[in-house]
Amino acid sequence: MIKVRRALLSAYDKTGIVELGRRLASLEVELLSSGGTARSLEEAGLSVRTVSDLTGFPEVFGGRVKTLHPKVHGGLLFRRDDPGDQQQAQEQGIEPIDLVVINLYPFEETVSDPDASRQDIVEKIDIGGPAMLRAAAKNHAHVAVLVDPADYEPVLAEIESEGGLKEETTRRLAAKTFARTASYDAAIASWLGEEAGAFALCGHDRMDLRYGENPHQGAAAYRIPGEGGGVLQAELHQGKAISFNNVADLDAAWSLAHDFERTGCAIIKHANPCGAAEADTPLQALEDARACDPVSAFGGIYAFNGEVDGATVASMLEGFVECVIAPGYDDEARALFKKKKNVRVLQAPLRTSRRPGRHVKRIVGGLLVQDWDDLAHAQDEWKVVTKRSPTDDEREALAFAWRVARHVKSNAILFAGPGRTLGIGAGQMSRVDSVKLARSKAAEQDLSLDGSAVASDAFFPFRDGLDALHEAGASAVIQPGGSKRDDEVIAAADEHGIAMIFTGRRHFQH
Repeated sequence: MIKVRRALLSAYDKTGIVELGRRLASLEVELLSSGGTARSLEEAGLSVRTVSDLTGFPEVFGGRVKTLHPKVHGGLLFRRDDPGDQQQAQEQGIEPIDLVVINLYPFEETVSDPDASRQDIVEKIDIGGPAMLRAAAKNHAHVAVLVDPADYEPVLAEIESEGGLKEETTRRLAAKTFARTASYDAAIASWLGEEAGAFALCGHDRMDLRYGENPHQGAAAYRIPGEGGGVLQAELHQGKAISFNNVADLDAAWSLAHDFERTGCAIIKHANPCGAAEADTPLQALEDARACDPVSAFGGIYAFNGEVDGATVASMLEGFVECVIAPGYDDEARALFKKKKNVRVLQAPLRTSRRPGRHVKRIVGGLLVQDWDDLAHAQDEWKVVTKRSPTDDEREALAFAWRVARHVKSNAILFAGPGRTLGIGAGQMSRVDSVKLARSKAAEQDLSLDGSAVASDAFFPFRDGLDALHEAGASAVIQPGGSKRDDEVIAAADEHGIAMIFTGRRHFQH
């Protein structure tokens, strides 16, 4: 339990600060403050000790320097349970500060103001505030830190009822504080980067790209420290530096490669699989994957989940290949690639665990953040909903189709046989249109869909989708279920003798 005897209050946004100070004073907590916050507290009749009185040093440079002093940071950082720290604090006259209440200069609001000058923006870059917040948050075993007025009331209530703060509370507040300082620094780095004509993302290793999706767009990629097994951590053996589109397509291909249960090959074009297959050898997997849509595979991105041999490379290089990524290549494969120096050849170890962090997408005015969709298949959750159950071969094909379909842009329809794709319909506004597209792709390559298995990334809203699948020759379907018209869709499947599984899991990808 952290006892609060001395608190430092320094808030640009004064919302709730006087009431906070008043309640802390009623608990016999000494109040330290400076500048405008001290004036607000004094005007409310509260006794306030100035930071200058604590440090013995005046505010200088128009208030730019007032809290950057050992007696402030020492009071925040010394470990109360360390005899050496305690002795040094006593020798240097450093008094403990148990609670820090700070909110930062409004940099984000100022930089968004079209009337703000550059000097206005620079002056709203807080220095002392983040330094104190980080110091207090680091020493959260002994110090509590408040960066959000919304936390004032629950923290006060805990102090009043418990006589102090639990470490689980100070740990939570510390995490919130570091998130705030990280976002604050990122906003500053972004603004300065834009001014300099560069890209900046706080705390990440930047890799400049030749251009963005189109030549007139600047672009960069950022490696996140501690996250391995991805495209940006891969070793480029040969070829030109990878581009923005290469990175996106390689990531899509590499993600799909991780979902194969046997030796597999994924071919990606414009972020969508145009072919995927599992087989006993990488050569057979390549040929089965490419057979699904060889026209789209021209200039595609190829990913393998095992070592690539010379025979596979020889077959691959019969057409135009943009990039290849795999865990390894044998000597013959490397020698053949060297004859095609423009082919980008990357090597990366397969991930052994789920992807870390979260999936983040930038939109105007903010970020969309979500968990990764890492569930390839969870067969214990599957439910056969039709009169006929899938045969063993159909179930194998359905499982493969379900794994691949979650990598296809919505609306996604994927026809498959055991271990190979036969026709893929991606990114259509209507699920029936996706069926038509997948059928046409298969027809172009004379691939029969009779007895095929079909995966749909989301439910069928009407029975017309099932009717179209039956017309194409499908005998088994896997889909999430959940439509208001599921009964009609199931009845259509039974009418056509189609075996159908509901997974209970949707795999939209926008």
